[in-house]
Formats: sequence, structure tokens, C-alpha cells
Amino acid sequence: MNKKLLPPLPLLLLLLLPLALAPSAFAVEEHAAQEAVNLGEVLPLYSVIPFVGILLSIALFPLLAPRFWHRHFGKVTAFWALVFAIPFLFAHGQPAMHEILHIYLIDYIPFIILLWSLFTVAGGILLEGTLKGKPVTNLVMLLIGTIIASWTGTTGASMLLIRPVLRANAGRRSQVHVIIFFIFLISNIGGSLTPLGDPPLFLGFLHGVPFFWTLSLFTETAFIVVILLILFYLIDTMLYNRDLKAGHLQETSGELIPLRIRGLHNLLFLIGVVGGVLMSGIVHLGQVTVLGVHLEIQNILRDLILVVMGLLSLKTTSKEIRQGNEFSWGPILEVAYLFAGIFMCILPALAMLRAGMHGHLAFIINAVKEPWQYFWITGTLSTFLDNAPTYLTFMNTALGNFFAGLPEKQAVAGLIAEKAIYLKAISTGAVFMGANSYIGNAPNFMVRSIAEESGVKMPSFFGYMAWSVGILIPIFILTTFVFF
Repeated sequence: MNKKLLPPLPLLLLLLLPLALAPSAFAVEEHAAQEAVNLGEVLPLYSVIPFVGILLSIALFPLLAPRFWHRHFGKVTAFWALVFAIPFLFAHGQPAMHEILHIYLIDYIPFIILLWSLFTVAGGILLEGTLKGKPVTNLVMLLIGTIIASWTGTTGASMLLIRPVLRANAGRRSQVHVIIFFIFLISNIGGSLTPLGDPPLFLGFLHGVPFFWTLSLFTETAFIVVILLILFYLIDTMLYNRDLKAGHLQETSGELIPLRIRGLHNLLFLIGVVGGVLMSGIVHLGQVTVLGVHLEIQNILRDLILVVMGLLSLKTTSKEIRQGNEFSWGPILEVAYLFAGIFMCILPALAMLRAGMHGHLAFIINAVKEPWQYFWITGTLSTFLDNAPTYLTFMNTALGNFFAGLPEKQAVAGLIAEKAIYLKAISTGAVFMGANSYIGNAPNFMVRSIAEESGVKMPSFFGYMAWSVGILIPIFILTTFVFF
């Protein structure tokens, strides 16, 4: 097999798993878990500076120094992670080590494995054939992508459909709006109905939110999706007719190729991914302690199932199919590197928010009270930062506000039972408003890059936001009055 198609990250995790499960001289003492709970009360406010630094780096470097960022983003990420980790470990010892191990073993590794498996399986499904980018055709493709995004992930759905959409509209002069609505719907909003759909919701699932709870977001999601699809159809029809009258439509040259989907056997692996995630939320097989961190056995089994599904997809899918999708590891490796740093740097913010009124971020808890406030502050930060850590931050804010001091699982259960509208506001804010900018969600930049490689002149960072502010923000304001 071509070395470029080898999955370096999951193989590395599998190689490290026996070491992690083996008795280790470096294992953290069990009592550290109890002591670490108090870190949120003693960590100073300035300990969040590395978190702010890494997120600003992600936001600004691609705009101000794109060549430097492309070559050195891993080093920048590692720099911010070490700026926090070294003094944190020096000052707090074993409790600090426990917190770091906890966030990587419980959150980061499962998060990356899920993204990798969906990315890999979806990259093995190729839609071929001649499509004409008429308004009805584009509308159907956007609708299909929006529907499947919650089950293949926004990354998987974007990978699956962006090139067919580009090929269908290659003969049109007006293409930019199609890609922008693609990002709105398929790369973001469509992923709101399951933990598979968007990284924030998967983090919620890892922290105790039931798998099928996110289906309760259907009404809010359908409300926005219907508005956007109607608006898209009107805009696309107007621009298509304008191009038609001006003679700017190019007829497809060569023989018309019937539509067909190759690599359909990957749907079996996708079902395996869904089944693995569902299993981990339903079955309880007990716990094991790894380096002082309690891990659920069913969660370890889930991650192994997801890795196996991805490896089977690689093994059974022809190189030709993946080449047809222009498949590469670049996008998923970039996400893995960046989030390795983000999860390290977010640690003090999460600890302080979990401490509720006793932490140095109590002013945030005091400022955010109503559901609409959670919706907008989560959404605004998801616009300019990244929606996964933003979701986790404000879910912890809500837990600190209403259930400070309770164990996490008990607090999450209480939030769903008594204050579900707050979790809805956080979830929809993070997922929906990740569409407001290129940096709001991982697939956004990927779709933009693929479109530009295909010759579509995409708008700049702020040019894209002119579209999102003009189209999405009024819809989100209406959503606030209707639901929050």
C-alpha cells in the first residue's frame, strides 16, 4: 500500500495502548484524583493565557503569515502547550499530572479516533458521474449532505460531497455562493443531531450526554435548515438565470457519465462506527485504571472498534477510489496536532469553571444566566475560536452555575432533567455558529482549500464573514426569539 495512505495516528495509538495498560512506575497515585478537584479553586486567572494564545494563533497566523503557519503550526501549538504544562506540573505535581492524563485519555484520544475513523471511511466512498449544477440539482445535493452530516460527521460529509458539487458547477460563472451554503449546511449545521455529527457534541457524549439526546435539537435544526435551503434556492436560481442569459454557462464537454457510487462497502464500516459509539453509551462493562485515570471498558472497546473500521476501510478500498477523492492525511493530521495543544491549554479554564463560584472565572458564570446568553456567547466564541473547546467550556459553565460541586455525570444528568434548554442553547450555539467564519469548525477551511484548488476564487476571511453576517446572523436572531 502507498505509504501516503498509512494511518499514522491510530497505529501510534495502538502501539502505545499496551504501554498505557501495563503497570508503570510513572503511574499517578490514586489520591491525586481527589486532590486535583481543588485545582479549579487555586489556579490563577492568568493560567488561561496559553489557551487564549493558541486560539489567537489559529485565528490570525493563517491570515497574517500563511506560509509560516503552514510550515510551523505544529511547533506553535507545542509552544503554547509547553508554556502552560511545564509551570503547571512544577507547581502542582501529581494532581496536575492527573488532570493532564485525564483530559487526554478521556477526551482527546477518543475525539481524534472518532474524527479519523469518519474521515477515513467517508474518504473511501466516491460519487462519480456527470452532474449539471442547476438549482434543483444543487438543492438536492445540499439537502442530502445536510441529512448525512449527523451520521458521517461534518468532516466526512464535506469530504464526500465537495468534489461532486464542484464538478457539477464547473461550467458556471457563479459558484462561490454554492460553496458558502455548502459550508453553512453540510460542514456545520447538518451535524447537530448526533454526537457523530460535530466534535462539540461528541465531547458532550464523552462527558455524559446520552447519544440520542441530541435528536431533541431537530426542531431548531430543521427551522434553520429549511430557511437556508429556501434562501439558497432563490439565490441560486437568480444567479443561474443571470448566467444563462449572459451566456456564461458552459456545456459539459465529452460523454455524459451515468451517476454511480463506488466504495459502497464502506457503508458497512460506517455502520460499525455508529454501532461502536452506540454500544459505549448503552453497555456498561466496568472500569480499568490507566495511569491513575478511571477508564470505562466499553469506551476502550469503542475506540478499538472505530480504529478497526478505519483500517478495514483502508485495506478494502482501492487506491483509485481514494485518488478520485484526492484523499490525503493532511487535514486530519492538522486537526490532531492543533487539538493536542488546545486540549492541554484549555485545562485551567475547564477546572476553574467546574469550581463554579469558587474559581477565578466566577465572573463568567455571573454574567451568563439566561438560555439566550448561553446561545450567543457560545456561538460568538465558536465563530472566532473553535466550537469544540467552546462547547466544553460553556457546558462546564452551566454545570458550575447550577450544579457546582456535584460529580460530572450527576451534574450532566441534572442539567438535562431540569435545565435542558441551557444545554440546547450551548449545543446549537456551538454547532450552528461554527459556520460564521472559516475557523469556526475544522471542515470549513478544508472545503475552502479544496474549492480554491479547483479554481473557485473563494472570499477572504472577512469576505466570507460578510456572507455569514448578512445571512446567518438574522436567522440566528430569529432563532433566539423563537426558541431561547
